[in-house]
Amino acid sequence: MKTFPRALPPGLLIVGAVCCTVFAWASAFVSIRSAGTAYSPGALALGRLLAASLVLVALLLLRRGGLPPRGAHRGILLSGFVWFGGYTVALNWGERLVDAGTASLLVNTGPILMALLAARLLGEALPPRLLSGMAVSFVGAVVVGLSMSSGGDGSTSVLGVALCLLAAVAYATGVVAQKPALSFGTPLQITTYSCLAGTVACLPFAGQLVAEVPRAPLSATLNMVYLGVVPTALAFTTWTYALARMPAGKLGATTYAVPAIVVLLSWILLGEVPAWLTLLGGLLCLAGVAVSRYRPRAQEGSAERADAPAPGAAGARGR
Repeated sequence: MKTFPRALPPGLLIVGAVCCTVFAWASAFVSIRSAGTAYSPGALALGRLLAASLVLVALLLLRRGGLPPRGAHRGILLSGFVWFGGYTVALNWGERLVDAGTASLLVNTGPILMALLAARLLGEALPPRLLSGMAVSFVGAVVVGLSMSSGGDGSTSVLGVALCLLAAVAYATGVVAQKPALSFGTPLQITTYSCLAGTVACLPFAGQLVAEVPRAPLSATLNMVYLGVVPTALAFTTWTYALARMPAGKLGATTYAVPAIVVLLSWILLGEVPAWLTLLGGLLCLAGVAVSRYRPRAQEGSAERADAPAPGAAGARGR
């Protein structure tokens, strides 16, 4: 009598989805740094979004997702233009001027900015702990800026820090804009059409992309395609799978591991290690995020019951 292998336990599948998401988002910072040597920021963004759109549209057709409801259109357009488009271009540009580890540390200030925007636009609470975390992260960003400007041509390094912080603002703005849209459509619908909107926003860079593809080495082009398929399309899918099966706050905390993985990957693959002062500033940025997001254990249960876990709104980094 034949025996068939037992299905993997649900808990193991969730852990696998979380690990896939975190590692995919971490690898994006390294791939951007690598592909950015051959592609300009706008061309790289357009190529990445084109690859992601092809995969997401295929998934949507297979799932018969259809068109998003009218109520989701505003959030899709805003998140698509600002998050998928603006964030990607700003991060690509910033990583031409700072290393991958520093970029990931700076972008991880996004959750604090997101909470500020949510308080202003969605009426969410703004507790004192959040304000304290913002202050710590701001000090960290200043330390990173000073460390990057301490060498030769400081102006370009400071510009790189500013661009990474701009990417964090775009990320936070896009997530807050996308959150109301998720109450009208499915996560796959919102993600797919947001990605398509971002692709349209980056179409002005089509001429650059067409001109740069023939001159770019194969490794850079493969990195660009990888950015679209894995960190964008696949990672959003695995994130949504995990988010449907565990509390949003608990899942969002796993993204704090991204900068550490980025530093490790950039050291192994690119030979880049941020200076000690830069690492200190980045750790302060993350400490501020941790302070702002920390809740006493007694409050976690009631907060999770009160908050509706909107898929995709807990901190999906494109990265």
